[in-house]
Amino acid sequence: MNTAYLLLGGNIGNKSENLKQANNLIAERIGTIAKTSGIYITAAWGNEDQAEFYNQAIEIKTKRSSTELLKTILEIEESLGRNRSNDKWQERTIDIDILFFNDEIIDLKELKIPHPFIQERKFVLIPLNEIAKDHMHPVFIKTISRLLEECKDKLEVKLKI
Repeated sequence: MNTAYLLLGGNIGNKSENLKQANNLIAERIGTIAKTSGIYITAAWGNEDQAEFYNQAIEIKTKRSSTELLKTILEIEESLGRNRSNDKWQERTIDIDILFFNDEIIDLKELKIPHPFIQERKFVLIPLNEIAKDHMHPVFIKTISRLLEECKDKLEVKLKI
């Protein structure tokens, strides 16, 4: 059984419902959701002229390989109305990123694990720290809690009440 950490996020439509539907489809199509963080609200990162995002980290247990996981995630995103373009940081109903897959380091054109920007983004680190603070980043050899302490991102990340 493989362990993966995912970050779910979106800023179009009913954001809470979109996260809930994504969780349901992940459990149905991919595997068991072992842990979920709270939902966090952040301003858009990169392209700041858009609605705030809701983000949530989850830990899953799956029999799928990393590439099978990516394929299914892309199908789930599409089924929830995600329209991909070549423009980075665009509005979206749902975005599902693979942050970690076991302790593997994967460098394929279509898949980079660990996600290359984990250490730069508090909207990733704060929910991930909630469910996996002692998880070791296999490239930096630092825990999530240490990466969060060292993160220079100034973007405010608030827990949704």
